[in-house]
Amino acid sequence: MRQVDLTDVDCGITQALGVLTDWWTFLIVRDVSGGVTRFDALQKELGMSRRALAERLTALVEHGVLHRRRYTDRPPRYDYLLTAKGEGLLPVLLALQEWGDRYVLGDGSLTATAAAGSAEHRRAHALRGRTLPELTLPRHDGVPIAPADPGVWTVLFCFPGAFAPESQGYPQHWTDIPGTRGCTLEATTYAARHERFAAAGARIRGVSTQRTDQLSAFAAHAALPYELLSDADGRLAAALRLPTFRAAGADRLKRLTMLIDPAGTIREVQFPVTDPAASVDEMLLAVTAKTPV
Repeated sequence: MRQVDLTDVDCGITQALGVLTDWWTFLIVRDVSGGVTRFDALQKELGMSRRALAERLTALVEHGVLHRRRYTDRPPRYDYLLTAKGEGLLPVLLALQEWGDRYVLGDGSLTATAAAGSAEHRRAHALRGRTLPELTLPRHDGVPIAPADPGVWTVLFCFPGAFAPESQGYPQHWTDIPGTRGCTLEATTYAARHERFAAAGARIRGVSTQRTDQLSAFAAHAALPYELLSDADGRLAAALRLPTFRAAGADRLKRLTMLIDPAGTIREVQFPVTDPAASVDEMLLAVTAKTPV
């Protein structure tokens, strides 16, 4: 792989590009973050030559962005996994995705929703049949847990942000952004239906990019009987390429709900969610259809 002499040693952008070299490298990091970790799978997913892929994987390992974990000895084969340095690139991937969705694939409008048939809509619904990658997110009390537990059905609803009245409130002009309204209504409707979901064999979890202290304050204020997770580092959003928007200097999840089976496979996706309360009853019907008592 051709190396470029980047002489501006004090510019972080220049030096970062010296590591990330070309667009193939970004796509490798994208796919590894999403759980595509083996050479043959990456080569099939990306459609690049084996030599080019091997060169870039070697360079990313040398730069400490990826590390190798052997999964077979004869012949030696490895998973390629993100290091802490590599996970530091996830906000960069989200920023590229949000910019592309908004300005390249969209009309430049700031929105927390999407039109049916849009690129974001197609990408979200293509998650059906996808297995969740192995990762943990901090719960609202700070304890790291998986987004969905094995052996049970999970309703995982993503929301832009919900705040307790006494905590730091919504960003300025929040409600002017289409699609942001309804987070509290959605959360409390899930709370009101909690026992019915449990009777149908499903667990509820909510996730946003808010800090754990904000989520904890809201969970206590709303007396939620289920867990909230923080994706402040963008691990889940980057892994699944979830639709996001940027407001008040932070990446936010657009409202989207997934039904995940006991094996960790996404079976149903709601996106866009234009009626937060009605979407809860629609998801309850989907759960009941798939988990007959």
